[in-house]
Amino acid sequence: MATINDVATRAGVSTATVSRALNGKETVDPELAGRVLAAAEELGYRPNGPARNLRKQETAVLALIISDVENPFFTAIARGVEDVAHEAGYSLVLCNSDDTPDKEREYVDVALQERVAGVLLSPTGSPGTAELLARHRTPVVAVDRPLPDRASDTVLVDNRLAAKHATLHLAGQGYSRIGCLTGPSGVPTADDRLAGYRDGLRAAKLPSSTSLVRRSKFKADGAQQAAHALLRQNDPPDALLVGNSAMAVGVLEALAALKLKPGRDVGVVAFDDAPWTTLLDPPLSVVAQPAYDIGALAARLLLDRISGDREETSTTTLSAHLVARGSSSR
Repeated sequence: MATINDVATRAGVSTATVSRALNGKETVDPELAGRVLAAAEELGYRPNGPARNLRKQETAVLALIISDVENPFFTAIARGVEDVAHEAGYSLVLCNSDDTPDKEREYVDVALQERVAGVLLSPTGSPGTAELLARHRTPVVAVDRPLPDRASDTVLVDNRLAAKHATLHLAGQGYSRIGCLTGPSGVPTADDRLAGYRDGLRAAKLPSSTSLVRRSKFKADGAQQAAHALLRQNDPPDALLVGNSAMAVGVLEALAALKLKPGRDVGVVAFDDAPWTTLLDPPLSVVAQPAYDIGALAARLLLDRISGDREETSTTTLSAHLVARGSSSR
């Protein structure tokens, strides 16, 4: 029985191109599509659904393992991945690791057992996961954070520079004691945002103090407690740079409980532009990240890797931009 690899060889194209052509995708060059269809006809090839799940043939499933499916940033990444994967004739399985190495490992084990074509991963930082994928020669692309201690295709955002610009914005609005709520130590995005915050303080010639910094999980409840601790100290911050939109919810809850108003009493800028941020009074200033583009680009890199069109690994760093609204102006 002819396989998809046989068709690809006969037509002189990648297996991914065969898959797209046989699924009638308009993105395939008509000349290539004609070669694929002719080769399939000559070989008597017929796609077999169950056979696609065999690793020795091409599977038509990708796995996306992200840290928090409830976070709009990761939801937008997932949409970008899904759109590109679907266009190429692939299905997508979405997994939520909760930033837990053990849960991440479980999902990677499942992906390998199901013989997915490739994995897109927002790493927890556990080196065992990268080693496992490499051992099975499973194509992988890291999103938002790099794989620890292993080269791979990676799509990132320049978090450090974005945090610096957000801090300088707060300083430019007249806030002089700026605090920072970021994620757990060792998580690259959390560490980069803290480093950028400190870069911004230095550039603005403002004091830096460990008393102005708190870490928590990238969740609302932890951020609420951290914000309370910051704002109830003897010399509290007059502005806050917040690690993500989930943490921003906790910060806003803390401000409300303390009867403090964003912008007037405490300036606030948070990473990620969630849909609800413009519905507040005042609207929330944010660092908007190109989440959909991260997912779409990562999916294209993974498909190229699966098809054999890529050999060298690459790191692509996209830019975020500040969207200044009422919560950061006096």
